[in-house]
Amino acid sequence: MRFSRERPVKVVMLGAGGTGGHIAPHLYRLLYALERPVRFIICDGDVVEQKNLVRQNFTPADLGENKAKVLAERYSAVFGMETEYVPEFIESEERLRELLTPQVWKMGPEYNAPMMKEQVILIGAVDNNRSRQLCHSLFYQMDELVYIDSGNGEHTGQVVCGIRSGGRTLYRPIGAVYPDVLKQTDKFPTELSCAEASLSAPQSIAANITAATIVVDLVYNILTLGESRVRQVTFGTTSVNVRPTLQKQRRRKAA
Repeated sequence: MRFSRERPVKVVMLGAGGTGGHIAPHLYRLLYALERPVRFIICDGDVVEQKNLVRQNFTPADLGENKAKVLAERYSAVFGMETEYVPEFIESEERLRELLTPQVWKMGPEYNAPMMKEQVILIGAVDNNRSRQLCHSLFYQMDELVYIDSGNGEHTGQVVCGIRSGGRTLYRPIGAVYPDVLKQTDKFPTELSCAEASLSAPQSIAANITAATIVVDLVYNILTLGESRVRQVTFGTTSVNVRPTLQKQRRRKAA
């Protein structure tokens, strides 16, 4: 799948915790290096707690602060980019659609400069399947969208890259690759009780960083190289093993 290397870019990331926190600094650096209009919007309604300091990209000075706010203000300031964040959980199609709707940019100061629509990339760095179901549903409603979802346990995980273009699904999203994600057995973060919210599957900093690195690799290929052949990646940190699933190359007939 090929992508324009000239179009403006908008990246919307849901989740600023274990994986999202490690994605943010590298993605800001990547976007900063692009010679075109860019936007990076981080969304998360959670605040930094003491337990987060073990494996998430926060410091004691961040305690009690909103996670999306901390990351957006810290790294946008470093790279001189506009600070954009949503300090809330995205739990409705209307709100997510609003965030993903592409803007049209004028590509130059000239009166007759061409107009160009944003390339929108949705990154799911969430820890619940209910949010993935929301992203999955809206993915199929969009004419064009890149949806990269990351998920991991303590030592293993996966990243799936879904792509819509021209109203067609070219690469399947997470819910089509792993149908169990679509089972109604999960809740949005705001629906969890205090007891439920305190329980989470064990994760490690190694798994979070590996997942984040893969996500940044995929975005780099799309925006900098203008091409992505990777549909999904599975990994294990104890074996230091990363396995990609690539787009099948079409065989050319000999002349």
